[in-house]
Amino acid sequence: MKKVAVITDTNSGISQEEAKKLGCFLIPMPFIIDGEEFFEGVNLTQEKFYEIQQTEKRITTSQPNINKIVDLWKDILKEYDEIVHIPMSSGISQSCETALGFAQQFDGKVQVVDNRRISISMKGSVADAMNMVKDGKSAKEIKQWLEETALDSSIYLLVDTLKYLKQGGRVTPAAAAIGTLLGIKPVLQIQGGKLDKLAKVRNIKSAKETMIEAIKKDLEGRFAKFVREGVMHISVAHTCNLDAAKEFANEIKATFKDVVFDYVDELSLSVATHTGPKVLAVGCYRMYK
Repeated sequence: MKKVAVITDTNSGISQEEAKKLGCFLIPMPFIIDGEEFFEGVNLTQEKFYEIQQTEKRITTSQPNINKIVDLWKDILKEYDEIVHIPMSSGISQSCETALGFAQQFDGKVQVVDNRRISISMKGSVADAMNMVKDGKSAKEIKQWLEETALDSSIYLLVDTLKYLKQGGRVTPAAAAIGTLLGIKPVLQIQGGKLDKLAKVRNIKSAKETMIEAIKKDLEGRFAKFVREGVMHISVAHTCNLDAAKEFANEIKATFKDVVFDYVDELSLSVATHTGPKVLAVGCYRMYK
């Protein structure tokens, strides 16, 4: 049986400590803040990120250095036979496409997965990969499974302010100004790795109802078969909003009793860059049995 390593990045929401427990390798995502480079979970903590975000300093995301990733692959292949590399969705970043190109140099030993996921659902994919390694699956088999099941997931988010969506160019300044004046809070969705609008609401209660209804539609519709098989999982995530997230988690557990509830977690900083603090999110995703 071949020895298979799993690599992901901090877009998954996995911390350095969690990566050690899982036994996977973790690449910290780079952020550029006023021209200076920081790395998530290394010299950029969640607390520090949100402190900076409250200032007028410009925060942008960046791709990991591909040369460093290739060097990491080479080092890992000294001990392992194959690698499964799970980067951020190709729908949000070019890093997946870049890694796919460079992996061709490794004669099939490096399998880069376009898993079309991020944060809550991407974390589930990494757990799937680790469980498949334990079951003796090859890197190619793991890649095939993760790509075949990539779209069996949904994430819905309540964004507290339009400020950061405006900064990222996802809403126009005029729309942001009108939305702020009217007290509108957008509910967004991530399907296939892309961040899109789902609804506009006026308060948190309406936002929660909208997200719960969207999840219910998914679980009773396109994911109904997986619910019956007991392989659909659900989690809640947040940005600087733990108490509200715990309260929301209790509502989710009470509503979806037939679905496995995994955890309450912090959203990855790559998502937070575009959404800002006080986000509430819920995600459902199919898991490997």
